Amino acid sequence: MNYKQQLQAYFHQYEKEHPGAAPQMTDVAAWMISEGKWKPRPADMISRCAEDLAEALRQEYRTDRRGRRYRANHAVRSMQGTLWADIDTAPRRHMQKAFAQRRKQIVGDCVQLKTDVDVFNDKRPEDEPIALISDFTDDVAEAQAFGRGNEAA
Repeated sequence: MNYKQQLQAYFHQYEKEHPGAAPQMTDVAAWMISEGKWKPRPADMISRCAEDLAEALRQEYRTDRRGRRYRANHAVRSMQGTLWADIDTAPRRHMQKAFAQRRKQIVGDCVQLKTDVDVFNDKRPEDEPIALISDFTDDVAEAQAFGRGNEAA
């Protein structure tokens, strides 16, 4: 069982031992630590710091002279790892890769969302199916018109 599968198993064990509402991950993590199921390793601390740093970079926004709020830092996954660059100084090639990779992530999220909705609907044939619209053209236009859309990005 790999590390992720082990974490999944602990989560399901927690669910069995604490039936009821969906738990917060902090509660599950506290339980895992108190039960001795998880202990930090030095590599975990480095990984956690890198994750925190990446999250901080993802959340840095600026406003251009037209008043558009934009994400300052962009990542590209490569053989060397994840490479970050500032949009104001990044080479065009980096930004092309970053945008293409983000678009691919969005498509992947949409595919998984459709699968999840389809499975949910199939498991409840007696209920009205939940509809999913994958064309975001109107949503994007509306968000831009009202200055919304990147608050949670």
